[in-house]
Amino acid sequence: MAIVDDRTAYGQGVADEVEKAAKAGGAQVVAREFTTDKSTDFKAILTKIKGKNPDVIFYGGMDATGGPMAKQARDLGITAKFVMADGGCSPEFLKLAGDAAEGFICSIPGTPVDKLAKGEDFKKRYKEKFGTEVQIYSPNSYDATMVLIEAMKRANSADPAKFLPELSKTDYDGVTGKIAFDEKGDLKSGAITIYEAKGGKLGVLTTVGG
Repeated sequence: MAIVDDRTAYGQGVADEVEKAAKAGGAQVVAREFTTDKSTDFKAILTKIKGKNPDVIFYGGMDATGGPMAKQARDLGITAKFVMADGGCSPEFLKLAGDAAEGFICSIPGTPVDKLAKGEDFKKRYKEKFGTEVQIYSPNSYDATMVLIEAMKRANSADPAKFLPELSKTDYDGVTGKIAFDEKGDLKSGAITIYEAKGGKLGVLTTVGG
């Protein structure tokens, strides 16, 4: 595989983790390239990558640059599978990449709302409130807000110095499922859902964890 990142904390961070996991899993990283989150022309990087003939290109960055990169890769005749994390898992990526989005793989933290026990009720209430379908991170944002509110209630205060220590004690049954944190502050039962682009839409391939 080839790995590219946009040198942001997010893009480089996720690319570094992918590289570590890929190597640990036995994959060969044949190229590691860098760009910026403001770039629009990736042909020099992609030409170097094409010479390495990778099976997969992972890009650590956002949809605004990922879409054009995927399109330029296709224009150069690169047939490698294009993969991103949640920064590229969006309708905007599909629009910018055009036909090159077909077969694109990406991941988003959490379980799709359709598969959540409280998902249908949340979708109904969301549509009634905002007049639109549930956005990707809406259930997560809702639960995050409720977790903060519950911590404030336990602390009997809206002062962050008082309620933030209560977050570690969270035991909340949210829309996204059971919410509790480990000693690092990560979700104890966090899930990741993998999506694939087909026919201009992102469809669920599988959900891991949770």
